[in-house]
Amino acid sequence: MTALSRPDWMGLLARAPADRLAQLLPDEPQARFLRPPEIGTVMVRGRIGATGGAFNLGEMTVTRCSVQLADGVVGHAHVQGRSRDHARRAALIDALMQTDRASDVHTRILAPLAAEEAARRATRAAKAAATKVEFFTLVRGEDT
Repeated sequence: MTALSRPDWMGLLARAPADRLAQLLPDEPQARFLRPPEIGTVMVRGRIGATGGAFNLGEMTVTRCSVQLADGVVGHAHVQGRSRDHARRAALIDALMQTDRASDVHTRILAPLAAEEAARRATRAAKAAATKVEFFTLVRGEDT
């Protein structure tokens, strides 16, 4: 099992397609909502280069959720968009990853999601590479 830190798996869950999470976690564990899925907006900040000043780029819709499993473990999630199901499942998986079931959850859910995300990125990189243009300068006779 490749060790993922909590920020890594939470990011992976937030970026995962909601329908894929539903396929990978069809039987949800019993949990109670600490914060039921709520839809809201956050301000997205931008920065030009690594040294530019931060500025408000615009607002983005997000859904957040917090759950507590029967054994008291708490899971949280913030996902882009308005999918309450996506936020709920992501929070449940976050909680499960903090239990003794983490290895199984990693194998059944996180590893396939990571592999699919890597494949999507590789496909996108290959498409971008296909459009790459090589620029060169011709040597003129008087430059010799």
